[in-house]
Amino acid sequence: MLKAPLLILNMVLFLLILYGLYFMQRKRLSFSKRVFTALGVGIVFGFALQWAYASNRDPLTASIDWFDIVGSGYVKLLQMIVIPLIFISILMTFTKMKLSNNTGKIAGLIIAILIGTTAIAAAIGVAAALGFDLKAVQIEQGDAELSRAEEIQGKFEEIKDQTFPQKILELLPANPFLDFTGARPTSTIAVVIFATILGLSYLGVKRKSPEQADLFAKIVESLHAVVMRMVTLVLRLTPYGVFAMMTKAVATTDVGSVLKLGKFVIASYAALLAMFAVHLVLLAIFRLNPLIYVKKALPVLSFAFTSRSSAGTLPLNIQTQTNQLGVSEGIANLSGSFGVSIGQNGCAGIYPAMLAVMIAPTVGINPMDPVFLITLILTVAISSLGVAGVGGGATFAAILVLSAMNLPIGLAGLLISIEPLIDMGRTALNVSGSMTAGLLTGRITKELDLDVYKAKSGAEY
Repeated sequence: MLKAPLLILNMVLFLLILYGLYFMQRKRLSFSKRVFTALGVGIVFGFALQWAYASNRDPLTASIDWFDIVGSGYVKLLQMIVIPLIFISILMTFTKMKLSNNTGKIAGLIIAILIGTTAIAAAIGVAAALGFDLKAVQIEQGDAELSRAEEIQGKFEEIKDQTFPQKILELLPANPFLDFTGARPTSTIAVVIFATILGLSYLGVKRKSPEQADLFAKIVESLHAVVMRMVTLVLRLTPYGVFAMMTKAVATTDVGSVLKLGKFVIASYAALLAMFAVHLVLLAIFRLNPLIYVKKALPVLSFAFTSRSSAGTLPLNIQTQTNQLGVSEGIANLSGSFGVSIGQNGCAGIYPAMLAVMIAPTVGINPMDPVFLITLILTVAISSLGVAGVGGGATFAAILVLSAMNLPIGLAGLLISIEPLIDMGRTALNVSGSMTAGLLTGRITKELDLDVYKAKSGAEY
């Protein structure tokens, strides 16, 4: 009987907080301050809701459905602009002659850095699993774990006969119009390849028919201006989306499971933070101030953390690389796009490595055997490229690695009850990995604007 009044009360409080964030925008507080305020208030509001409705979850469930209009709605708007942004930005780099001469070198460097850092992430995942003495037998398998195991086994059946060359072929855009709809797991990379081929074709036309090429360039420039305006409009909604998503994440977290499996959560975040520190060390090695990176990247990583979507974070990722960190548009688009499904440090590096070490003793394998460890790290690195051919992030990365190591696939579902909490950190690390790849590639190719990198943060949306 109290469900409707409580729902109305929750909605009033939710709308008041949204208005508070809007008031901050009207007062022209910085984008970073608004994002972090939204993050903090979302955590507090989420815990308050969980405490208030501990004995009666119905009003909370109904409220979260309404809150999700803002949270998931924002993510959908971001996903809406991902493909147009990538396509038109890469074309623009060709018409402005910013990428054409080094396309292959840049793409190769980005992929090499992504896979290389994923190998390091795998080693850190192994160290965390061994250091915290994580074992699959320590986790009790209930209905949720068994159901997840069946689901994972079903996914494995779908891809088990697909060879590595076939996965590579999946990256190519046989039908670009289909990929513009995002219908395939590899649609993002396929659009990158299509835009690159179209850009190279433009350069060929420019040599033979300059007038036609100029007309095409003007059309691309106009479309670019419109798309970038659309990106700005959507990014202005970031604080509201972060608040709604953080509220949902905290309010719906299974605290009991987190406490029960606390050691696994702590070990996972210790590994994630260690790998983030590696990103900072790599930047320092290339004489880029890590503190500047942290300050400018935190709003992006905060959104990735709350949304659990590398693809949804892509527009904010690319905008921050170009406007705040001085990375050229071409490199930012390639590093962001490749980072969505290739060499994900969190989902394809740390996670499957930790799982493999945990599961190995169940089939009589010593997880401290040097041959096993070296094979595991190499397998994770190679599989991180293979994930791009099937999509699905952490789940498919785990399937590929466990199957290659002849370990039980179904046990990949052991951490299902704390999966959302761990996945938040994994996604943030994935995005940091792609941004680091963009920065290092820009530095190596001398296409990084150091003045922009060192300048005071001025992100305003």
